[in-house]
Amino acid sequence: MSNFTDKQLIDFVYAEARLLDEQRFDEWLNLFTEDAHYWMPLAPGQQDARLHASLLYEDKLLLRVRVERLAGARTFSQQPRSRCHHLLQAPSVELADRDTGRYTLRTAFHYVETRLDAQTLFAGWATHELVTLEGALRIHLKRVDLVNCDAAFGNINLFM
Repeated sequence: MSNFTDKQLIDFVYAEARLLDEQRFDEWLNLFTEDAHYWMPLAPGQQDARLHASLLYEDKLLLRVRVERLAGARTFSQQPRSRCHHLLQAPSVELADRDTGRYTLRTAFHYVETRLDAQTLFAGWATHELVTLEGALRIHLKRVDLVNCDAAFGNINLFM
């Protein structure tokens, strides 16, 4: 079992955001375990993605479909492409079970998504549940809690 320091865990979260900002979606997708989920709750404090509606609750297959759509030459809704920028507060290590290789980090963020003249700002908290797999960190669950999660949204094209 690999023991990761708090700095390595925090650096992982920063590196994940950078991959998204640089639109390196295939590399980003490879950070996820095969049974991973990307979850964006619809209500504050929501505890279960399967019993309640969510803004997003995607497994790795659905994430892969979205990544392939973003890369597609015939994805006319993404011509020109959307761009994004993450501004992260320093992640905090909420759980570090080095015996089992399971870690949880929480990060407050501001996220901007832009396309043409439209720019949308989102704010919230990302929770990363990380596991050690073959000596490397992988995302088992990424939960994105928006401050205004119960608001009406237009399309969210990229990943927070």
